[in-house]
Amino acid sequence: MSLKRKTYQHIGLLYVLPWIIGLLIFQLYPFIMSFYYSFTDFNMVSTPNFVGLDNYKKILTDDPGFTQALKVTTIYVFLAVPVKLAFALFVALLLSAKLRGINFFRTVYYLPSILGGSVAISVLWRFLFMKEGVVNSMLGRIGIPAVDWLGSPDVALYTLGLLSVWQFGSSMVLFLAGLKQIPNDLYEAGSIDGASKTRMFFTITVPMLTPIVLFNLIMQLVNAFQDFTGAFVITNGGPMKSTYLYALKLYEEAFSFFKMGYASALSWILFVIIMAVTAVIFKSSNRWVYYEDGGKGK
Repeated sequence: MSLKRKTYQHIGLLYVLPWIIGLLIFQLYPFIMSFYYSFTDFNMVSTPNFVGLDNYKKILTDDPGFTQALKVTTIYVFLAVPVKLAFALFVALLLSAKLRGINFFRTVYYLPSILGGSVAISVLWRFLFMKEGVVNSMLGRIGIPAVDWLGSPDVALYTLGLLSVWQFGSSMVLFLAGLKQIPNDLYEAGSIDGASKTRMFFTITVPMLTPIVLFNLIMQLVNAFQDFTGAFVITNGGPMKSTYLYALKLYEEAFSFFKMGYASALSWILFVIIMAVTAVIFKSSNRWVYYEDGGKGK
């Protein structure tokens, strides 16, 4: 190997060194230490004391808060994510049209994904849906009684889910890119065969988009299981813990009660749940994910 080639390799390593350091310090090290802390009663003040599986036993057998948080989070995930993806696909179909100024509308529809996870937007969402907020004011003008969007246990979780659905921009962009990659020949062949637009949507568009659906589904599920800001800022888990998401439970144990070891165990249980759900989706993908070469997911 020439001296010049070795020099280039060293320069390349130098460029990626900041990323490697960040990976080791801010991701790999916390990942390993959280696993260790999950077997201790670490409280961030005293020296960690090894307690074995006690944290896991308490979580799974003697913690009603865990059961409630897991139940609420499961409902939240399996309601918000499908609606979010369906809405993202619908908007992508609208924005795939060749119209004047369409790029402006694509940018506008993507903005909520940039701003939606912030505390400021969560505060705005709370003001919009409070009992005397803008939404109820608009409903009152058309004769619809005010709804206690954030104060009713039957409605609060759905209101929180709307915030997640509103952040559909990233999924929409991927769907839009996928729509652009579908060959027009397929639609022309469908038109010649007399297929309606609805039939072509379900027999051409949807199958060709299934790889993107798979990616979006996994990414949005992972993010939804970890959602925290909205529940913390808008409802703080209320009313009656109807919006008590898992991440909020984890936060309280770690930073309100200073049970860092217990919180670490909670985080690893969540990690296992997310991995299990992801594995099931990947396993099922060979039945519904199609690729351009005619093959199926493996």
